[in-house]
Amino acid sequence: MKKAIKTLLLGILGIITCCFMASCNNSPSTDSKNTEKTDHVHTEEAHDHEGHDHEGHDHEGHDHEGHDHEGHDHTSAAASHDHAESEEANPDEIILSEESAAAAGVTVETVYPGKFKAVLETSGRVISAPEDETTVAANVSGLVSFISPIVEGTAVDKGTPMFSISSSHLQDGDPVQRARIAYETARQEYERAAALVKDNIVSRQEYEAAKGRYETARLTYEALAANGDGNGTVVKSPIKGFVKSASVKEGDYVTVGTPLASVITGTGMYLKADVSERYIDMLPGIKTANFRLSYGDRVYSTPELKGRLLGYGRSTDETNAYIPVTFAINATDGILAGAYARIWLLSEERDGIISLPVGAITEEQGHHFVYIRLDPTCYRKQEVTLGATDGKRYEILSGLKGGEDVVTSGAIHVKLASASNAIPAHTHNH
Repeated sequence: MKKAIKTLLLGILGIITCCFMASCNNSPSTDSKNTEKTDHVHTEEAHDHEGHDHEGHDHEGHDHEGHDHEGHDHTSAAASHDHAESEEANPDEIILSEESAAAAGVTVETVYPGKFKAVLETSGRVISAPEDETTVAANVSGLVSFISPIVEGTAVDKGTPMFSISSSHLQDGDPVQRARIAYETARQEYERAAALVKDNIVSRQEYEAAKGRYETARLTYEALAANGDGNGTVVKSPIKGFVKSASVKEGDYVTVGTPLASVITGTGMYLKADVSERYIDMLPGIKTANFRLSYGDRVYSTPELKGRLLGYGRSTDETNAYIPVTFAINATDGILAGAYARIWLLSEERDGIISLPVGAITEEQGHHFVYIRLDPTCYRKQEVTLGATDGKRYEILSGLKGGEDVVTSGAIHVKLASASNAIPAHTHNH
């Protein structure tokens, strides 16, 4: 009896186990897999009905029979493609070898915020200093003759004969001859008075008067005779320098004191800036200036020419609405008196300003750029916004933060390298 019950329980347990396993095999995931498998079979069959035999068919050189679709790694291919793109050249980077950069004179400056003076830009002229200019004047009346050609820039030494003035054909006659006659007359009267004063024939007073007339006539005659050449009175240069201008022509009649020419030493000049009256409040702070002449590219500064501020005007008039600001400077080769100049008047310093030399800036279609060195052979073009300039450096308002290695000279060569098709693509990863 017990054995029969045990057998019955084992049978019931087996039935329950079979039912549980059947329930698991009929789960949705299994049905889904079976459905996908069935659909795949139908798709392959439909494909075969269209006449395509994948087994052994070579499509464009690919062996589909031996190709493992399930094992192909599409993610790896995409990653490889992205890596290749990252290695392509950056269009903003420029390659220039160290040898080529050195040959082109490319130099680099690490920029940091620093001091930069406030600037007032204007124009003006370089003029001769009044104390540096001397007027050659006529010492007698008469007709002027040039001893040698006198033109602007003619070099003269002190005592160089420049003009001859003759009165021989005029009503008053030759002044040298008149002076000689007056001298001879005064000498004879003096000698006679000197002999008679011993015997008290003439008074001491008459003797002194005769002596005075004699001395005056002697000095006049000697002065004129020393400058005479037989054809008139010679007028000599009082200083060593250069002829600035001639005021007379050959044959002009002049009287004593008439200006004949101007001579400058060429050692002193004035830089005169014309400032609009609306900037009157800035003038007290101006101490130095930079300037560039109209015929050159060099920028001069008043400190390097040992210049000093002489002052600025305190008024304007009806014909000139500009206020003159005048500096005294030493003359140097290349600076011509009378030349026009572009002038940058400099006042108080401002701190925390990034600035670059003028040669570091390039321009393209109204935009300004600099070139930053990334490594010894790689450069990058950077657009910047310019502020004021003192003629030598530009204030940088934006585009640089400080610490960049910027090309300060030879920037044009880096620019040409960026435009050259011969420059290879750069694959350096920064």
